[in-house]
Amino acid sequence: KRTGSEIDYGFAGDIDRVDAVRVGSLIQAGLTPVFCAITHDGRGQLLNTNADTIASELAQGLCVDFEVELIYCFEKDGVLEDLDDEASVVGRMDFKKFQKMKSEGAIAEGMLPKLDNSFEALRSGVARVIIGKPELLTDADRKHTELTL
Repeated sequence: KRTGSEIDYGFAGDIDRVDAVRVGSLIQAGLTPVFCAITHDGRGQLLNTNADTIASELAQGLCVDFEVELIYCFEKDGVLEDLDDEASVVGRMDFKKFQKMKSEGAIAEGMLPKLDNSFEALRSGVARVIIGKPELLTDADRKHTELTL
């Protein structure tokens, strides 16, 4: 359960650890584990945890033993320079550009945790982070945003 703040977040959860050994053994066995955003507090209380955070934490935990690419899929082609212009996709975004866009208010609220998690993953050793529409999974040339440090 999310703690450490004066704000009561209700039933919001955070990740305190990833069992990378267990997840890695599933992958090495040829299985594809699927995770959801419902976690628990260890005492039976279900919690809603940000799916972007779960993906980032898993990527960070697994990058010790695997080369990991983190791909965030959502309804846009990538991070937009101008929220009103769907064609204004930022092809490459480094941390400096992210900070600048964030300070200018150019990053929409829902994109903030995705980008914060993305840069944390890169700093932790994740090889590559990409943001875009699900179609980029089958079309490598599709427009998207790639993040770099």
